[in-house]
Amino acid sequence: MSFLSYLISGISLGSIYAIIALGYTMVYGIARMLNFAHGDIIMVGGFAIFTVVSTLGMAPLLGIVTAAAVCTILGVTIEFVAYRPLRGASSLAVLITAIGVSYLLQNLALLIFGSNARQFTSVVTMPGLKLAEGRLSISGETIVTILVCIVIMAGLTAFINKTRIGQAMLAVSEDRGAAALMGINVNRTIAITFAIGSALAAVAGALLCSTYPSLTPYTGSMPGIKAFVAAVFGGIGSIPGALLGGVILGVVENLSKAYISSQLSDAIVFSLLIVILLVRPTGILGKKINEKV
Repeated sequence: MSFLSYLISGISLGSIYAIIALGYTMVYGIARMLNFAHGDIIMVGGFAIFTVVSTLGMAPLLGIVTAAAVCTILGVTIEFVAYRPLRGASSLAVLITAIGVSYLLQNLALLIFGSNARQFTSVVTMPGLKLAEGRLSISGETIVTILVCIVIMAGLTAFINKTRIGQAMLAVSEDRGAAALMGINVNRTIAITFAIGSALAAVAGALLCSTYPSLTPYTGSMPGIKAFVAAVFGGIGSIPGALLGGVILGVVENLSKAYISSQLSDAIVFSLLIVILLVRPTGILGKKINEKV
């Protein structure tokens, strides 16, 4: 039963990685850039919920809605101020800017909230389950995290494939210049992509901090990096790839901690990524892009 418990916990952790990875994979798939400040938007969402729920004493649902609104505004602002002026710049310039934005958010959080860890109050009110005559316990946070991940993946896939905005995103990801010629507002489409990814980061922050109830200005750093690994692992730019990569990453990390070493679990995860990319450089579900010369 212990193996099954570790496996379910790994799927739950992987579901969080998958939700975070969606932000990376959507932005890269449409804007062809890597937003390394995405992990810190998770941290901002966590502090927004902490402020509303723990400091102001309001309902958890209101905290999540507030965090989603704050992170959406923050994501759109970052895109407009930091990334849009670099739309035609080199990838290196965009990457350095993203790292700078990441450190800016971390240091602002340090100035406002300090470096001490805050005890996060779980926003999940669902009771856990006991199966197999009480030998297998599944927490409410685990159940909600997995369900929310499935709903988000299904909803986002339907949104991309069935709505005009989703079709515009697909067009921009295929050929930005041709999309502009067809009357699609490229800047607005990319801004909407950042808005969606940032709102999902707030949801991921709520689930992450509910499962691991400690909040600091660095809370989003490592989960953000691992979610990026999950996006690359599954095939960056692919929504199903983000789900698959996140779940595999979470399961491997959890089982490594349980059966090998908690100190070596991160090394095992990144080593697995190297092996996968050596075998399949585009990731498991990634497609090779042929560039026109």
